[in-house]
Amino acid sequence: MVKSIGVLTSGGDAPGMNAAVRAVARTCLNKGIDVYGVMLGYKGLHEGQFYKFNRHSTRNIINIGGTILKSARFPEFKNPQIRLEAIEQMKAVGMEALVVIGGDGSYHGALELTKLGVNCIGIPGTIDNDIPLTDHTIGFDTALNTIVEALDRLRDTSGSHQRCTILEVMGRTCGDLAVNAGLACGAEIVITSETGFDEEKVIERLRQSKAGDKKHAIVVITEHVTDVNELAKRIEAATGFETRANVLGHLQRGGRPSANDRVLASRMGVRAVELLEQGKGGLAICEQGGVITEVPMLTLFDSKRDVPEELYEDVLKLR
Repeated sequence: MVKSIGVLTSGGDAPGMNAAVRAVARTCLNKGIDVYGVMLGYKGLHEGQFYKFNRHSTRNIINIGGTILKSARFPEFKNPQIRLEAIEQMKAVGMEALVVIGGDGSYHGALELTKLGVNCIGIPGTIDNDIPLTDHTIGFDTALNTIVEALDRLRDTSGSHQRCTILEVMGRTCGDLAVNAGLACGAEIVITSETGFDEEKVIERLRQSKAGDKKHAIVVITEHVTDVNELAKRIEAATGFETRANVLGHLQRGGRPSANDRVLASRMGVRAVELLEQGKGGLAICEQGGVITEVPMLTLFDSKRDVPEELYEDVLKLR
C-alpha cells in the first residue's frame, strides 16, 4: 500500500486546479496517506520544494483560481539525469507516487517518471480542452464562461455602433473555446485551426451581412490563425463595416472556477488517489459521458481531439 503521495500542477494555470489539489490532499488524509504539495511543478520536484499537507492546508481553496502550488517552465526535466535527481528528492521524504495536474507536456514528464518506477496519474488541467479522450478538461468551462461574458459585452457595443467585432480566444490547435463561445453568443463566423481560414470567404460573408438586414457582426477566431488587427483593417476596407479586433488573452485563464469545474476537479482528484492506492501508474483521468474513468497515458500521444462537427453545423444554422 502506498504511504506517501505528491501532487503538482504544471503548465498553464487553469481554474479548478486548486479544487483538484484539495481533492487529492483530502482523499489521501482520509485514507491515512501522507500527502505533499510540490511547489513550482517539475522544477520544484527537482529542487525538493515540498509542502506536507495537513487537515487545515486546503481550507478555502476550492473557490480560488490559479494554483496555490504555482507553476514554472522547466524544460530541463527532459534530461534523464534531472529526472533521476528528482526521484532522489522524492525518496528523501518518502514520496512514492505522484499526481500531475496539467496538459499534454505535463503528461510526458509523468509517463517518464512512471517508466522509472514512480507511479504517476495525470489529471487534465487546461482551459484549451485539447486533451484527447476526455469530454472536458479542468478550467475549460470557466474560461468558456469568461469568453461568453466578454462577447456579450462586445455585442452591446458592436450593435450600438453597427460594427464588426473580432474576438481572438485561446485554444492553440483546438477550437473548442471558439466554437462553443460562438454558438453561445450567436456569432456570424467562427474560425479555428480545424475549419481552416479562407479570408475571401470571411469577407464575402460579412459583405453579405452588411448588404442584408444585419447592422453588426461578431467573428470569433482561435489564436495563431492570423493577425486579427490586420484582418480587421482588411475587412473594413473590403466591406465598409467599421471593424475592431479584440484579443482576450490571459483574462481567460484567471477567475473563480465555475461549479462545473469544481465538481469535475474534485471527482478527478479522488479517482487519481484511488488508482495510486491500487498500485497503478501511467494513467490519465478522463471524463467520458459524465463518467470519471482512466486511459493509458501513452494512448493520448497517438490521439487527436476534434471538435464535434455538429457544433460547427449548429453555428451555421443559427447565424
